[in-house]
Amino acid sequence: MTTQETATRRRGRGPNDPDRRNRIARAAISVIADRGIGALTHRAVAAEAGVPLGSTTYHFATLDDLIAVALDEAARLNVAALREWDAALESDTDLASALTDLVLDSVTQQRASTIAEYNLYALALQRPDLRGAAVAWDNALAELFVARTDPLTGRMIAMLTCGLMMQAVLGDTPPHRDDVEALYRRALQD
Repeated sequence: MTTQETATRRRGRGPNDPDRRNRIARAAISVIADRGIGALTHRAVAAEAGVPLGSTTYHFATLDDLIAVALDEAARLNVAALREWDAALESDTDLASALTDLVLDSVTQQRASTIAEYNLYALALQRPDLRGAAVAWDNALAELFVARTDPLTGRMIAMLTCGLMMQAVLGDTPPHRDDVEALYRRALQD
């Protein structure tokens, strides 16, 4: 392999790197997860994505553009993961127990990702241009739970899930399993 071929392959330029834009978006989420929203810079994202700095500024001219795509990507990934989780549940699953597992996994094993997602979500409060993605994310979550319950209960479960995760990542220790499950059992009562 020639030096030119090696350089082109390593950089993954042009049509050889069709996922670059998405990789940059995922790298932005990683930077936020690891170092917080204040650490988000084009340079940090480029380093995380393994792309030249010019690639981040080419695809996302401003930090606001980078934040917007990070929120969209975080929402897309989160909704996809939730749909996958839902599809794996048996029809006769104990929903309260399964939801408890989901919350506890999100605030322990997936803690950094959950913190990044809520950082982006909370930013939508201050930036109206991000609100559409945040609302769509909420609606997708509610839709998932409505399909397993009814419209009112599904929305309530979605709000409870968001609140539990937010509270849990704000604290230093995860909630007790019995406490979380008791909340879901009460919410799911007929």
